[in-house]
Amino acid sequence: MKIEFRKVPQSPKIFSAEHNSVKIEGTFCKISPSLVKVDSTISGKTTVQCARCGEDDTVTLEEEFNFLISDGIFKNDSSESEDLVIEVDDNIIDFDEIIQSEISSIYSDYHICNNCTESDLVDKEY
Repeated sequence: MKIEFRKVPQSPKIFSAEHNSVKIEGTFCKISPSLVKVDSTISGKTTVQCARCGEDDTVTLEEEFNFLISDGIFKNDSSESEDLVIEVDDNIIDFDEIIQSEISSIYSDYHICNNCTESDLVDKEY
């Protein structure tokens, strides 16, 4: 789903996007001329590789994913904001691209499968 930044409403609007059986659903609304607030959840299953044995493992996702979208470079006047900020350059918010990026981030995490967790193998650094 794509939407032009200038067309984002002030009142929350429902959205949904899916990629490889992982779904992001929630609401978005404009909170300032250059910021959009997104409150969503990511759910579904995806396959990741175990960092120890290299075998495929399935990860179940069910988590909140709240962030801000900035039209251009984000300038934070307050150091208190801990929110994730996604900057868009082309004035288009692409929720399909956002979920693909989040899934790529999940793939790059360090995952250990159940077989390796249960084994007595201990990684040692020399």
